[in-house]
Amino acid sequence: MTKQDIHAERILVLDFGSEYTQLIARKVRSAGVYCEVHPFDLDAAAVQAFNARGVILSCDPNAEPLVADPQPDAAVYQLDVPLLSVGYAHACLPARATHIAAYDDHSSPARVEQFVLQDCACAGLWTPANIIDDAIAKVRAQVGDKQVLLGLSGGVDSSVVAALLHRAIGDQLTCVFVDHGLLRLHEGDQVMQMFARNMGVKVIRVDAEQRFLDLLKGVSDPEAKRKIIGRTFIEVFDEESAKLEGIDFLAQGTIYPDIIESVAIKHGKARVIKSHHNVGGLPEDMKFQLVEPLKELFKDEVRRLGVELGLPASMVYRHPFPGPGLGVRILGEIKKEYADLLRLADNIFIEELRGWVDEASGQNWYDKTSQAFAVFIPVKSVGVVNDERRYAWVVSLRAVETIDFMTARWAHLPYALIEKVSTRIITEIEGISRVVYDVSSKPPATIEWE
Repeated sequence: MTKQDIHAERILVLDFGSEYTQLIARKVRSAGVYCEVHPFDLDAAAVQAFNARGVILSCDPNAEPLVADPQPDAAVYQLDVPLLSVGYAHACLPARATHIAAYDDHSSPARVEQFVLQDCACAGLWTPANIIDDAIAKVRAQVGDKQVLLGLSGGVDSSVVAALLHRAIGDQLTCVFVDHGLLRLHEGDQVMQMFARNMGVKVIRVDAEQRFLDLLKGVSDPEAKRKIIGRTFIEVFDEESAKLEGIDFLAQGTIYPDIIESVAIKHGKARVIKSHHNVGGLPEDMKFQLVEPLKELFKDEVRRLGVELGLPASMVYRHPFPGPGLGVRILGEIKKEYADLLRLADNIFIEELRGWVDEASGQNWYDKTSQAFAVFIPVKSVGVVNDERRYAWVVSLRAVETIDFMTARWAHLPYALIEKVSTRIITEIEGISRVVYDVSSKPPATIEWE
């Protein structure tokens, strides 16, 4: 067990519908203090039971309110703890409340840190090393000597869960890696190399590419593709798990934003823009008990844990990759030919971003951008390569810079970099004749094309 209770110091963040609430919560966490986000109308009993060292009200005065005249429960003002109001100026705020009148800089990070460490007198126990110790202790207490099954996708979340559980329970962990044929170039082999061979984790690799492609044949609607990929992933995973004996627990890479979003949707305080692919959607009569060691963590915290656990930074800090993989980066129907071409084009793009350094910041452009990838467009265009006419496919390059992925600006990559990527893709990949660059920001566009 850990020597200190890293949850003892806790900040309650009440969300009034601000798109910056999670950013505020992450600033509290980065100051080394645990916090939770709850709806603004959290009831009195829950407010009191939370036992907060301080309360933050998060509201965007420029946004349409969730309800008319939103107010927290009166119990919030009766707590004998500091209160910080960000963008919320209701008349009943008591004189002792620390107050920021408006969103001048969307959470004033320095002010948030000062609030939790000075006003609330928190010591900052929420550190990667302490979180790992706490998570390991909880996993061992929950699992005992039983067996745990994990769906390993190769993404950051499931990879960190695998590393954490392997440290906690060793050979009691078995991973199932479902290769749906829509991964990045050589990604399946890289997953096996890292976990099975380098770390000694038990990993079962399932080659299900043809099964996924058969089910996706003729399907063009983005939501339909997502649902087929998500449903088939669960079916394949379930079939593999049925072959194993003595499994009592199922581990998942659920992280805190997933929970925040689920609660918001349940209470009508959020809108679903697109469905999310996960091992989620599990049946109510599932025979396994769930192990979710990352469910309290934001994505940046998960990445820091991964490095602390010894995973390579190049993997931990990779750009986000959608659960359906290339399935939502191939517009319209998915075909193996399209996926193979897209893998090659995407790999060239990422290689050049990693190798091209921005002189002003000293960063390579991969680290400087928040997300970058290629998109396959099922349209053919005429080109001339090596003095020969080519009638082949089109790909688009997409790169964005963002803080929270809620809004994003298209990355202003150097023209010379774009030119080099385009030249390499067209000359090295026979099936592509034209490359375009996406200059759409979010909003109005989304980051992914589907």
